Amino acid sequence: MIISLDMSSTVPIYVQLRNQIVTGIGRGELKAGETLPSVRQMAQDAGVNSMTVNKTYQILKTEGFIEIDRRKGATVCPVQHAEERFREKLEAELELLSAEASLKGMDKKEFLRICEEMFQTMHPAGSEA
Repeated sequence: MIISLDMSSTVPIYVQLRNQIVTGIGRGELKAGETLPSVRQMAQDAGVNSMTVNKTYQILKTEGFIEIDRRKGATVCPVQHAEERFREKLEAELELLSAEASLKGMDKKEFLRICEEMFQTMHPAGSEA
């Protein structure tokens, strides 16, 4: 998986990194049980501070996307069923995206078509959508 960060973006680097790793897992580019690069190696590869990568890995761990073991490092977790906290987050983010799409003149059919296309590009290991 190739990480591409936009250093001029208003989105913090750790968020960009987190989002790209989650997308990589979702697309099946990173499989359950696969080891991520060490914090130091990821920082070097991405051209960022190791504290930024450490923060990203801690967030991913908290969210249940990776496990961290001192001996093995960070590994991708198996696919999980959505919990209530995630559903609430999803609803809030979709509400905002729906509002923005509507305000930009997009109709419901087009919005749902785009959502369907994006969802179909995700192929996490062991899941069937």
